[in-house]
Amino acid sequence: MMPPEEESLAGSREGDSGFVFLQALKSSSTRKQGCDPFAQTQRSKLQHRRARINQQINKEMRMRAGAENLFRATSNHKVKETVALELSYVNSNLQLLKEELEELNSSVDVYQNDRWLSSSSESISVPMIPLGLKETKELDLLVPLKDFISDHYREEGILFEKEIKEFMELRQAMRTPSRNEAGIELLMEYYNQLYFFDSRFFPPTKSLGVFFHWYDSLTGVPSHQRALAFEKGSVLFNIGALHTQIGARQDRAALPGLNQAIDAFQKAAGAFNYLKENFSNAPSLDMSTASLNMLVRLMVAQVQECVFEKMSFLRAQHDFLTRLQLAQEAARVEDVYSLVHQTMTQAHVKDYVPFSWTTMVHVKSEHFKALSHYFAAIALCDCPAASDAELPEHEKAFIQFHVTMPEGPSLRVLLQDPEERRKLGKAHLKKAIMKHEEAMRIHGLCKILRKMDILQEVLSFAHKRSLSKYSEIDHEEDFFETGDAPDIHPKTHQKPEIKSPNFSQVKVTDLFHRLGPLSVFSAKNKWYPARRVHLMRGENGFGFTLRGDSPVLIAGVIPGGCAAEAGLKEGDYIISVNGKDCKWSKHAEVVQLLKSTGEEGVEITVITLQALEGQKTVDKKAAVMSAGSGLLKSNKENSRKSLMNSKSASTLLVWSKKSKRSKKSTYGFPFTAVGDNEAMY
Repeated sequence: MMPPEEESLAGSREGDSGFVFLQALKSSSTRKQGCDPFAQTQRSKLQHRRARINQQINKEMRMRAGAENLFRATSNHKVKETVALELSYVNSNLQLLKEELEELNSSVDVYQNDRWLSSSSESISVPMIPLGLKETKELDLLVPLKDFISDHYREEGILFEKEIKEFMELRQAMRTPSRNEAGIELLMEYYNQLYFFDSRFFPPTKSLGVFFHWYDSLTGVPSHQRALAFEKGSVLFNIGALHTQIGARQDRAALPGLNQAIDAFQKAAGAFNYLKENFSNAPSLDMSTASLNMLVRLMVAQVQECVFEKMSFLRAQHDFLTRLQLAQEAARVEDVYSLVHQTMTQAHVKDYVPFSWTTMVHVKSEHFKALSHYFAAIALCDCPAASDAELPEHEKAFIQFHVTMPEGPSLRVLLQDPEERRKLGKAHLKKAIMKHEEAMRIHGLCKILRKMDILQEVLSFAHKRSLSKYSEIDHEEDFFETGDAPDIHPKTHQKPEIKSPNFSQVKVTDLFHRLGPLSVFSAKNKWYPARRVHLMRGENGFGFTLRGDSPVLIAGVIPGGCAAEAGLKEGDYIISVNGKDCKWSKHAEVVQLLKSTGEEGVEITVITLQALEGQKTVDKKAAVMSAGSGLLKSNKENSRKSLMNSKSASTLLVWSKKSKRSKKSTYGFPFTAVGDNEAMY
């Protein structure tokens, strides 16, 4: 589905002047640079390894396909044995490559901030899970686009080499975006440019003949399709993946870094959610509905973890209510990570999600459950008993604190009796210690996580802190059996927001602007060969009515007039006057050119669009063709709803313009900026 912002971009471009076009090209040129592919940073080395593994997987899969075909085709027993041996060797190599890629996807430490490990163990940030970018092959579009321009637009393809190369350079640059906002803008620019590219070069009834190759981010398995929707979906996936890397690199030991991490993970969730809702039938597993659903939940969980860390900064006071709030925040983090773990262990997801991811999510779930019970114990044991003035507020908070109320004395006695508070706090600490030990046990099951010293240190520190507190409040004369503390009701003071991509933040201009306004000169429209007509002004002028802008439309022809005798028809578009290109000219500019002609007359070039069966028929053909290709765009109704829900007044204006039709035209073709400037010339 085309984002509504792209609709507004398309409409606004058609009315722009050449000056604005050149200015936009100049301003966008600063973004058309990716990272240096030869820069030896840790992240670039990781991406290089990913590209190498992807290529090897591609090679092995081709060998396996060939061997399987030979195995099915041959009847020679010895050949079958040889091929079977070769297949086992290839499958073994593929398994090793898959394990190597999984280890690569588990290298979360490379994406973390340099100050990941701070001097104080208490302020160590637990590592986040970022995604690697999808890799794609280099694409040579020079010949296909030149041929299409020559065949469809009847223009010299060689005259558009500069635009074609600029588009290819933009695509090449977006393969290696920098890990910051400039990298996001680069991907956004290319994504927005694909709207114009789609409209210019992808007719509903045939293919451009090029394949878009992309590798699965999680499995490395290659996929290729002719559908441009696959290219758009893969770029959108990389926008989300890059946001995860930006979020993981933030310094979460400080409040500004936490806010930036929250924003980045929310935007990542928005990108994956947008991809899930607007694209379907993905050919690669990482873009399947189940995978994207898992990624959205993972990003939301990481946002919630950052919110807990943020609350730890903002709630620096050590009072009773603050400790209860932190306990509930930790319980909320445990709740969302438990949901992510359930999603990751589903049958159709667990086979391709890295085991280290599943384990880390499980560890975090147990770790934050332990923290929720720890902060509950601290609130009960370290904070003074409630005074009569504080009691109503404390009672109100404590009633909503536990999932089920703890057994024992009344709430008033519990809050004011230090001994009763100590007993319940001890029960919470006992549960915290059990959960800490469970988190450490699960952590030890994963070889990759065992190598991650920082995570081990976080778990060990939290465990020792709970043990120390338990020893502190445990009395030798305690002969009662410590009860089972009830679970803590999860609650957050900042609900994560799924932020959909804001495509309008990066303004782009159609690189193939010179082909003419998209309302007429697009891949879906067909027109008869251009006609040159020489007109002489008669007593009643040229004998036609003009209307609209960019390009100007002949809305009516007077029977017997000069225009009618020259063969002009209602519905013709004027594309040049006396050799001057008028595709983008305003109504007044064309009128001025016509008025400035002398006795020698004027030569105009016009085109006539071929009548379509109707826009609905074209849309149905496009949907059928896209379905055959694999990755589908959402239906047009969704696009219309998104557009009408947009807050931008200009977007609504563009939509209404696109919906208008010329009352006098016998053709149902849209044209931009229809006004009441119709006049006879």
